[in-house]
Formats: sequence, C-alpha cells, structure tokens
Amino acid sequence: MKICPRTAIAYTADKVRINRRLCNLCRKCAQNCPAEALTIIGREICVADLTKEMERDMPFYAESKGGITVSGGEPLLQIDFLDAILKECKERGIHTAVDTCGYAPYKAFERISDKTDLFLYDIKTMNDKIHEKYTGVSNRLILENLKRSAESGRNILARFPVIPGINDDEDNIARTAEFLLSCDVRGVSLLPYHRAGIEKYKSLNRAYKLKKIQSPSSEELNLVKDKLETLGLKVRIGGG
Repeated sequence: MKICPRTAIAYTADKVRINRRLCNLCRKCAQNCPAEALTIIGREICVADLTKEMERDMPFYAESKGGITVSGGEPLLQIDFLDAILKECKERGIHTAVDTCGYAPYKAFERISDKTDLFLYDIKTMNDKIHEKYTGVSNRLILENLKRSAESGRNILARFPVIPGINDDEDNIARTAEFLLSCDVRGVSLLPYHRAGIEKYKSLNRAYKLKKIQSPSSEELNLVKDKLETLGLKVRIGGG
C-alpha cells in the first residue's frame, strides 16, 4: 500500500481509498491521483450563470406549463442561494417548486414562501424512533414545519417514499394519513424506494443500511395507494 501525504489517499493494487475524515473538499485528490481513478462530480455555479441556463429553457416552460424544481440534498440548508434563484424565477414568471425533507429552520420556509409556488414535502415515517434510526435525526422538526407551513396557506404536495418493511405497515399508513388530513394536506405522491444509492455509498466508502430492501412491486404500491385513498387522501404513484 502507498500513501499520498498531500491528500491522504491510500493506493493498493486494485483500490483507491480516501481518508474521508481529512477531506476538506479541496479537490486535490483528483488532481494528484496518479492512476486518474478519481473524478470530481458536479460543479459550482453562481446565480447569474444558473439564471442564464434557465432563461434558455423558458420556451419549454411556456409550452409545458412547467417550471423549475430545486432539490438536493436539502436546498433549504443553502438558503441564500435558494432565495436568490427563486427571486430570479419569479421575476421571469417561472413556476417554482422546492423539494424538501423539511429538516431546516422554519425561518427558511418563511424567507422563500412568497417565491415558492409548490413545496414537495417528504414524509418518511410518523414513528420518531424509526425515523431517527434510518435518517439519523428526529422527525419532530419535520412534522412541525409541515404543520406550520400548511397553516400559513402554502401549497404543499406530500411525498411518501414507500420502503417495504420499514414504513408501509398499516399503523404508519394510518398515522400518516391522519396527520396530513389534520394539516389539510390532501395530495400525496407515492415514491417507490429504489436502490440507486448503493453504488453512490460504495464510492464514498460508506455503509448502506438498506442493502437487503427491494423496490416495492406494483401490487404493493397500489395496496398503499388504496389504503391512503380510503382514508381520504388524493394519491398518485410517482412524479410530483
């Protein structure tokens, strides 16, 4: 094994390993990798450049009656950039949607409320212990933010990721429906769990907790859909 002192990269015969604890996002690992096995994914962009890209797509927005969706990661954790790009959109008449897990300070919601046409709001599970087990955080802030946002009259579409054996049980489905109805949020998109994250986690040398979980079948999705509709929600599978 060889170690590069500049980047804390260890090279073996068949692998390149990075000491993630030393990573400060300087990107020198990719620049100095002798095997050219490392690449930088993504790029930094300023509001002005992103606005120019959006302007090129405005004919498509006009034709489709669509607009932009800002997602992440969690876009509300980059509130200055998010607020600025939403402002540019509203000045140009572009419809805006923000895809959020809800785990952010409520003041972030308040700051962008007048610039956001639709919040796509994830509700993973009502069980706080299960939520913390799989996401690392409590769901209390998430549920409180949804409740307060709904009370403020914001346009919200709930999104329910269906994860077999974790959140598709009768109790969670019933509690989710009860909570959404109490907030007067009636639209729900079911998002089938997918396994695309496995390779991403592997590339980051991180453990993937849901390796054994398979994507739900069409029958399983329709069963959840029927249950939620019976409880009074308007449900569609996918999209949002």
